[in-house]
Amino acid sequence: MGENERDPIAEEEADAAAAEAARIGGPAPDDGVDDPAQRPLAEGGEGEAEGFELAEGELIDNAEHGDQKRFPNRDAPPPEEPSSAVYGEADQEIPADE
Repeated sequence: MGENERDPIAEEEADAAAAEAARIGGPAPDDGVDDPAQRPLAEGGEGEAEGFELAEGELIDNAEHGDQKRFPNRDAPPPEEPSSAVYGEADQEIPADE
């Protein structure tokens, strides 16, 4: 094979490897940053109070159920069974010298 000829099998393998490498780490977060070079800056807060504004935005989104992943009525534990126990003081006090 000459220098100018391309190997179709090698190109197919390279394309498959590139597609597999692109899937590593899962999908990119939807943070509104179009430029991949700016993504680390946005994730780090761009020097603004160590990302406080981003964390505050995520808290607000979570509190308003913007992600639609958590629902208080569905995720709350079942109510406790009523108890007939009577709570009061201890029968005996533990002496201080023990």
